[in-house]
Order: sequence, then C-alpha cells, then structure tokens
Amino acid sequence: MTGTILNVLTVLIGAAIGVALGSRFPERMRETVMAALGIMTLIVGVSMAVPGNALIVLFSLLIGGIVGELLDVDGKLSGLGQWLEVRFSRGGEPGNFTRGFVTASLVFCVGPMTILGSIQDGLTGDYRLLAIKSLLDMFAGLAFASTLGIGVAFAALTVLIVQGGIAVLAMIVGTALGDVSAATPWVIQMTATGGAVIIGIALLLLELKQVRVANFTPAILIAPLITIALEYFQIQLP
Repeated sequence: MTGTILNVLTVLIGAAIGVALGSRFPERMRETVMAALGIMTLIVGVSMAVPGNALIVLFSLLIGGIVGELLDVDGKLSGLGQWLEVRFSRGGEPGNFTRGFVTASLVFCVGPMTILGSIQDGLTGDYRLLAIKSLLDMFAGLAFASTLGIGVAFAALTVLIVQGGIAVLAMIVGTALGDVSAATPWVIQMTATGGAVIIGIALLLLELKQVRVANFTPAILIAPLITIALEYFQIQLP
C-alpha cells in the first residue's frame, strides 16, 4: 500500500498547486491548457491502444459498455462528484468540481501502471512503478486543477480505493496471478482497452463528443478475461 499512499499524496500536492496557479490564469489561457491536455490525452490513448488486438478491444468495449450502462457507473461516479461538490465546493463555475473529479479519477486510474504497479505493490511490496506514476499524476493533477479546480484533488479518493483495492486483492490472491509484466498477453489487451477508454476521455476534454466514459471502465476487466479464455481454448484471432 506504500505506493498507493504516495500516489494519493502527490495527487493532493499537484492539485493544490494547480488550484493556486489556476486562479491567476485568464479564461483564454485555461481553454488553451485544456485543449493541450485533451490533445496529449488523445496521443497517450492511441499509443496504448495500437499494440492490442482490435477484435478483443472491440468486444471488450461492447461487453464492458453494456455492463457499465446496466450498472450506471458513469452516473454513480458523477453522483459522487456532485455529492462532494455540494459539501466541499466553495465558489467556482457550477459543475466544474464534478467534471474535475470524474475526469481526474478516470485519468489517474485507467492505465497499465495503475494495475501493474498496484499488483507489484501488493505482491512484493515493490512500489517503484507506482512511484513513477505518482510523479506523473502530480503534474497531471496540477494541469487539470489549474483549469477544473479543487474537484481534481478529490480524485485522490478514487486512487486510494482503486489502487488500494487492487493491492489488497493481489496480497490475498498471491501467486495465483503468475508472471505479471507489461509483456503478458492479457496485460497487453487490458492496456489497449484502457487506451481506448482514455481516447474517450480525450474526446470529453476537447469537447468533441459527450461520452459516458466511466461506463466503459468494466471493459478493462473484460479484456483480460477474453484473452485468457481465447488462450485456454487455443483460439487465434486475426
């Protein structure tokens, strides 16, 4: 759990600095910063998605999206953001708190470093990967908070729950996970599917399409299951 605690602290630090700096930015500069974040998020998402198998990613998104809609993951995450906004937000543009919380929660928790780093932290206590992620998240939190405000800081709660939960689960499951690395087939497909979800986040940041991105997050769990099932039945996809 050391890596998760470190990550929570860096998100809070980055968000605090971002909120302090953001108030000094004129609106046009904030819009430019948001556009830059959207473009960079799109690049990251595409780079993650390309190595994966398109069919596995597609079926993962379809199945995961249906599951997410049935569970209303996006609605529940937005509802939590609105609940926090009512209790902790003071001033600022209405809705920005929730947008910052939801967007930052997805960016901080969707990606291979979240899964692999948390598993390594839970299995062996090695938190080096999460330490690198923590540094990246601090700067991302700074950038997001400068435009979306204090809601970004509360994404630290999501990081604590998600990464902490994966680390604890890894401790319980132990060696049943086998050899886990970035080159493991199910990790490759999980990463690619996570990249596709991140592309959805980029569409939101660039205001190109209002996608209920959080409803696609179950796809990140579906992709490894499909990959393992295909390997078990020795099915090769093009």
